[in-house]
Amino acid sequence: MSQLFKYSFLVLIGACSYGVISTIIKLAYAQGFTVNEVIGSQYLAGFFMFLFCVILFSRKKASLKQALILFFTGITTSLTGIFYGMSLQTIPASIAIILLFQFTWIGIVIESIAEKKMPSPDKVLAAGILLIGTFMAGNIFGNDAWSLNDPGIIWGLLSAVSFSLFIFASGRVATELPSLNRSLFMSLGAAGFLLVIFSPEFLVNGSMQSGLWIYALLLGFFGVFIPVVLFSIGTPKIGSGIATILGAAELPTAILCSIIILKEQVTAVQIAGIAMILLGIVTPQLYYFLKWNIMKKKSISP
Repeated sequence: MSQLFKYSFLVLIGACSYGVISTIIKLAYAQGFTVNEVIGSQYLAGFFMFLFCVILFSRKKASLKQALILFFTGITTSLTGIFYGMSLQTIPASIAIILLFQFTWIGIVIESIAEKKMPSPDKVLAAGILLIGTFMAGNIFGNDAWSLNDPGIIWGLLSAVSFSLFIFASGRVATELPSLNRSLFMSLGAAGFLLVIFSPEFLVNGSMQSGLWIYALLLGFFGVFIPVVLFSIGTPKIGSGIATILGAAELPTAILCSIIILKEQVTAVQIAGIAMILLGIVTPQLYYFLKWNIMKKKSISP
């Protein structure tokens, strides 16, 4: 049980780290930097962080097959950012975040299909609680909630699918390699793909010297380095279904950061939604804790 809580905690910290980046991105936008500059520099910085750590601390070599699989797995993380950004162009942020957080049940469905079995009751219950909490925390009942259009909805749902695939692959791809090596090739895939999609012009147009490097380092650390490492360590131990549920910690973290740092206002409904999400996150842990205690009592009873 202690091992389960340990690895669950690592994934939880990784999810919270993801939640920090929306506030940092908003601060970067306020300084006049574009989405291409911010997202591109984020993943490039994350890759160099992994490269530095692998050079210093790891001598394990990956095969060409392992490297390619991890490379393409990393693309799913950059696709999430691209799809989510495109959805924000045509639909309100409150709707876009709701669509992204459909990964909480999509990930459980993907795991069930892969393992050819129905999800456990605790996962179904947790997913239901998370969905309700997400709709509340995302302010779905706001005045702009219904200004929707089809392209934005599709992009938002695609962001949920790509994030679900990343969590699923994190627990299954090249798990025999050390986490740093796995993370290096995944970050290379994400950075390489983004630099192809987005022009790497920020490297030569003076943006880095104008302060972009500060946001690149922060985003690379909180949005690439920490979450990718912790997900790659924890997900193989707890399974992608539980990791998906824990990943929902991103939303309350993002809201809390926006309140504390950006001084944004939050409604009572959003606060209740955050509480619901936290309840959904701990539901599987409570289930396993109660189940473990029941089994323990049975084993020591005469």
